[in-house]
Amino acid sequence: MPGTAAGTTLALSAGKPATFDVAGFAALTYTEVGGLDKIGTFGAKPGKVEFQPLKGVKQKYKGPVDSGALAPSMAHDEADAGQNLLRTAADDQQGEYSARVTYPDGAIRYFTCRVFGYDEAAEGAENMLMGSTTIEIISVIVKKAAA
Repeated sequence: MPGTAAGTTLALSAGKPATFDVAGFAALTYTEVGGLDKIGTFGAKPGKVEFQPLKGVKQKYKGPVDSGALAPSMAHDEADAGQNLLRTAADDQQGEYSARVTYPDGAIRYFTCRVFGYDEAAEGAENMLMGSTTIEIISVIVKKAAA
């Protein structure tokens, strides 16, 4: 049944799963990122490979899969443990982290990722001090259905 995104959470773990399945990801300890405004869109999409023969119709094939990236934004909070882990991951040049997105109906999406930067925005007196980052997904997305 369709619903809103209200209540969706994003959590990060410094660990990597022993197995790339629901059980492997679920065994990790996660830290929830607080103050989220949005998480963004993500999902596996194959690249497009094209070949144009000198004679004939252009050929199109599915190439390697890109699992996408999240672009979360949040009310910046120096005391939030999840945001602190995001900032640590952003500074970690080689680090791979595990992430968990939990939807309001209980469905979960697990994946490994790298965090690229953490920006702060002070847009005006009537705006919250905001933080944003890009979380690039570097594994398949493991889906757990709602219970």
